[in-house]
Amino acid sequence: MDVGMIGLGRMGGPMSQRLLRDGHRVAGFARSADTRKQLGEKGITAAASLEDLVDKLKSPRVVWLMIPAGAPVDETIATLLPLLEPDDIIIDGGNSNYKDTQRRAQMLKANRIHYVDVGTSGGVWGLENGYSIMVGGDDNVVAQLRPIFETLAPAPDKGWGHVGPSGAGHFTKMIHNGIEYGLMQAYGEGFTLMSRKTEFNLDLHQVAEIWRDGSVVRSWLLDLTAAALAKNPDLDGIAAYVPDSGEGRWTVAEAIDLDVAAPVITLSLLQRLQSRDPESFSNKLLSALRNQFGGHDIKKE
Repeated sequence: MDVGMIGLGRMGGPMSQRLLRDGHRVAGFARSADTRKQLGEKGITAAASLEDLVDKLKSPRVVWLMIPAGAPVDETIATLLPLLEPDDIIIDGGNSNYKDTQRRAQMLKANRIHYVDVGTSGGVWGLENGYSIMVGGDDNVVAQLRPIFETLAPAPDKGWGHVGPSGAGHFTKMIHNGIEYGLMQAYGEGFTLMSRKTEFNLDLHQVAEIWRDGSVVRSWLLDLTAAALAKNPDLDGIAAYVPDSGEGRWTVAEAIDLDVAAPVITLSLLQRLQSRDPESFSNKLLSALRNQFGGHDIKKE
């Protein structure tokens, strides 16, 4: 198939290369001329602009967005819309909010442009291992795109699926990322406990390696934990500052809207927020209150 990839960074670039390996033709646009040049050397047909990208694709065109969620997606769609023709397809493979996806799908439907949302997981390992692909959209349109999904997935019959109508792919990916927050937090807390038990002098990398085989807590995240500890056992030089991409927040908000108790995911998000406060006013106030009611000592800065 012909695919136009907009955004050739950590995800879009390797995805384009995986598509090329399987015989698809890929045209790509990135703002950086250097990025376009580098990927052009790998077989991707570089486009100098969105107009140029659309011109390089055969009808019905398939344009895949791998760009940041929010305004960049709306702005890109607004630029593409007058360039596309009825029955062309826009795929959003980024981490868009599913409510935005539903809105965009309705708007594009009125212009006879198809919109497919693809929750995509796999990170920098996806080029070799394949990507987890969660697809939302109309049945007939998804069926047209099946060869692309079969190529990007770990295997044609594994790791991808059409999960529902417009918005379902991004909704599923949102929940996936919320679960990821909780799993990462649990690993972080468990390994911290082991590091504090100094009387045993545990080798955390060794423990991680043991757990990778046969253990009920084995996972790809544990594999990555073992790799990180092998490279840097004491995690030297890494600040205790954990960003969030937004999907954890959306998951927690959805849990509240649906009256679903999600304490693990919620607390893992709050821990990330707390990690960014080097001078926590709330913790200072707790210390001051203990001093007020119990005369407990206050540790000075």
